[in-house]
Amino acid sequence: MIYQTLGKTNINVSKICFGSLTMGPLQKNLTIREGADLIRYGFERGINFIDMAELYETYPYMGEALKTIPRSEYVIASKCYAYTEQMAEESLKAALDGLGTDYIDIFMLHEQMNDMTLKGHGEAIDYFIKMKQKGVIRAFGISTHYVAAVKAALKHPEIEVIHPITNIGGLGIQDGSIDDMVEALNHFRANGGGVYGMKPFGGGNLLKQKDLCYDFVFNAPFLDAVAFGMQSKDEIDQNVNRLLGIETSKDISERLSKQTKRLEVSDWCIKCGACVKRCDHHALTMTETGLHINRDKCVMCGYCASVCPEFCLKVY
Repeated sequence: MIYQTLGKTNINVSKICFGSLTMGPLQKNLTIREGADLIRYGFERGINFIDMAELYETYPYMGEALKTIPRSEYVIASKCYAYTEQMAEESLKAALDGLGTDYIDIFMLHEQMNDMTLKGHGEAIDYFIKMKQKGVIRAFGISTHYVAAVKAALKHPEIEVIHPITNIGGLGIQDGSIDDMVEALNHFRANGGGVYGMKPFGGGNLLKQKDLCYDFVFNAPFLDAVAFGMQSKDEIDQNVNRLLGIETSKDISERLSKQTKRLEVSDWCIKCGACVKRCDHHALTMTETGLHINRDKCVMCGYCASVCPEFCLKVY
């Protein structure tokens, strides 16, 4: 495995980060044992870094995995939407309790958009910085789909880590191109910030350009690490092997080539429109005939499913 320090944080992470969203309830919905076994297998292959979030409901997987993985040897990043001190305290406590740990390596505000959203979360940011001073958090950061948020972070030295969308097609970036994002991230990195990317395959939409996607994120000087959503040992092996220049077996390649991912809507949809409001990628529209999905815009994050009152949305 290749390891690198996240900016000035002194946190040493594997180049491949385990993206936990895809194995959780919003997507694959693995059992706790299955998810924990995958995390352990990834650790055996050198992955010491996981990306989580309160929204993902994946804390139990990591909590179970930590029963056999030494806590000091694993880096945990998580995220929440808190904007008040009380909300921030509750979110941090939920993470600590859910993971069964007394500290979080990187705690972030989820889906920040620009300087205004950062100011709106100021009370929560102040709380997280206090928790960093107490050693409960090792580093503070933000995740984002916006170039503007990266630029805004340059004005906030307390933001040490950014988790942005970074794929060769720029799929999912809401306010610019991949070139715009790269330029902003280079400035952030030059100031000592740590960066680990997300959506390297655009939620599966760029898999036909898989080799180009790998080359882009593995050779990007502005990325310390990149989070891959992984649901199987085959996916772990393929990603690690590709990074290390090891040929993946034909059996694994054939099995993975048959896999596809799609957001599907069950026929009991009540057309409430909550999912449309939640989708930051503007991939969903509601008409009299039901919910329609723009496959070109959908990055299959599954966030829409988190607000569906009838549980009729799922990424398969």
